[in-house]
This record gives sequence, structure tokens and C-alpha cells, in this order.
Amino acid sequence: MVQGGFCIVAHLNIYCFNYGMRKPWFKKKHSDWSWYPASWHGWLLSILYVSFTVFSFWSVDRVSHSASDTLIAFFPRLLIATALIVWISAAMGEKPRWRFRWPRRR
Repeated sequence: MVQGGFCIVAHLNIYCFNYGMRKPWFKKKHSDWSWYPASWHGWLLSILYVSFTVFSFWSVDRVSHSASDTLIAFFPRLLIATALIVWISAAMGEKPRWRFRWPRRR
């Protein structure tokens, strides 16, 4: 772990992301604890997430014999992919917080 960022090791290269001085990949929503894509990095990650979940469901459903087999095999993949995108969104986006009302306009 790097101070103010994180590193990813891929193909023997180390990619470090410093999120102290950069444009956020995701911006926080106004009313809840979630994000939306704000840069091309965020859009790419969102498209990869949706593509992975659709392809994963299709590949599991193709070899399953019943609906319960499909859901049992697909759920762990969906859970891991969702946890990963939430973790990356929290690390590379604005800091979220719970707000129960819209911000006041001045």
C-alpha cells in the first residue's frame, strides 16, 4: 500500500495510483452512499463490470441444468465482482457519506 493510493501488480509490472492529486474516476451521488462514473476510467470500469456479469451469467447458464444451478454458480462471481467495483470506486472516487436530504441551494 502506498501513502494516499494503492498499487496493482499485473504481468510483473507495478501500477501505482495516487489518489491525492488526480481527477476522481467516480463522483458521489447527492442522496446516498454510491457513485457514478466521472471520467473515462470510471466508464471503462463500469462497462467491464457489466460485460463481465453478462458474460459470466451466460457462461454459467449455458452449462447448467436448472435455474437453481445457474444462480448457485453465478452468485459468487457476482458477489466478488460487485465487491471489487465498490472497493475501486471507494478508492478512486470521492469520499461518500450518508445524507438524507438534498443539499441546500444558496
